[in-house]
Amino acid sequence: MAGISGSSAKWKKLIWPTIGLTAIAVSFWFLAHELQDMSWQALWAGFAAITPVHWGLIVLCTLCCYVNLALYDVIALQHLKKRVGFGFVTGCALTTYSLAHTIGASAFTGAVIRYRAYTTKGLSGPEVGVLVTFCSLTFSLAVMIVLGVAFLVTPDLGDRLTQFLSPTLVQWLAAATLMIVVLYLISSALGLPDLRIRNFHISYPRLPIALKQVTIAPVELLFAAGILYFALPAEGNPGYMVVMGVFVVGFSLALLSHAPGGLGVFELAVITGLPEFEPETVLAALLVFRMFYLIFPLILGLILVALFEHGQLRGKRQPEGA
Repeated sequence: MAGISGSSAKWKKLIWPTIGLTAIAVSFWFLAHELQDMSWQALWAGFAAITPVHWGLIVLCTLCCYVNLALYDVIALQHLKKRVGFGFVTGCALTTYSLAHTIGASAFTGAVIRYRAYTTKGLSGPEVGVLVTFCSLTFSLAVMIVLGVAFLVTPDLGDRLTQFLSPTLVQWLAAATLMIVVLYLISSALGLPDLRIRNFHISYPRLPIALKQVTIAPVELLFAAGILYFALPAEGNPGYMVVMGVFVVGFSLALLSHAPGGLGVFELAVITGLPEFEPETVLAALLVFRMFYLIFPLILGLILVALFEHGQLRGKRQPEGA
């Protein structure tokens, strides 16, 4: 029985990596088909077409993204009734999300980094677990709100993504996701019992906290979509709402695929959803997005981790030399 149990555990560990690798392989096959006649000159022209003003707006959107992601942690700490300085929270959020977005397995990656950081500020292991779950919930609410509103406000958005989703199904899903958000707020207002999963439980947040979640959470995705929007040419641009909707669908599919960084899956969805542009133009914008939303924050996040660990090590050694 022990051997069977061990084999089952090993099989379960292999499921998500297998799904992720399969998603990458399939996406790259389709992506290669889309880009088979790609012109490197056209790709470079896509970068060159970005104006200095738009480069500035891309930087601003990136900064706003990570400040808003820090607010996810702030709201979670308010739910736990804990106080941690905003500078520390921002550094932790930058490191957590940049690594999680790039490597994948965001819940696990986020838990490890946050545990290391927040236990130094007095949070217990279970409290960090609640914080990670709460932030994941906040992000899920953000996706549901933005997707729901985007598909209801821009009805033709579903027609752009028929390769992935049925337009009729999309309309129903949009209404259903917004209804889930409303039910979540009602549950919070009524103060329903804790949500229990085995030995783990999480309390419904107080209504003021829940309202902060649904108000602040979508803003990060709106700024993230802004990076892509400003990296695309103004000529032939279908508008921010369409770009934002395509971006969020691509981002969601990338997360569901469990592919590291959504590599291939995200690109395929966005290129398919924006047929107004040449694939090279969209690919150039996507590379700009990855550079600002993933690579630069990841480099800064790794520097912050090194500085944090150096500070911790120095703090442990100081009493010995005193």
